[in-house]
Amino acid sequence: MTKPYSIDLRERVVFAVEYDGMSRHQAAAQFGVAVSSAIRWVARFRKTGSVVPAKIGGYKPKTLRGGHAEWLMARCQEKDFTISQLVVELQTVRGLKADRHSVWAFLHAHGLSYKKKPQPHRSKTGRTSKGGGSSGVSIRAGSMPNAWFSLMKPGLRPTWRRFGDGVCAGSGSREKPRLPGGKR
Repeated sequence: MTKPYSIDLRERVVFAVEYDGMSRHQAAAQFGVAVSSAIRWVARFRKTGSVVPAKIGGYKPKTLRGGHAEWLMARCQEKDFTISQLVVELQTVRGLKADRHSVWAFLHAHGLSYKKKPQPHRSKTGRTSKGGGSSGVSIRAGSMPNAWFSLMKPGLRPTWRRFGDGVCAGSGSREKPRLPGGKR
């Protein structure tokens, strides 16, 4: 959170507007504050007679307390749950709008959790499909679009010309091949 401007600065801005006849825009420019701040400070001074800032922040009571907390604890001990499921049930059954984080924080604070039991590992060498089909049967070639395998298709093979054909390697220009000893 940001810290409020000093009371001294607020008083100088309000004094410049109220007693020196400056506009709020001029006072804001002179003291290097936002125009919206100058407008709010002058309005606050005219309403309350003070430029002291209002309270920033504060304590917000938790949503899941009292009867809602008791219901949620009983619900968690009743049957298995997920956090998303509890959020929906709080809304539909209790009429309480809560977010996932507040439900998680409540469960964590009260040591309530539901861990899924690990499933036994399936054999990697055992049968993985239902019976009825023979093994090794390929799927139809038409069921796979050609675009899926465009990167896997072999491209054109490069054609290399021999040096003796009259094309210099790399340059692409035609020159007479050089004979040993530098003669053409």
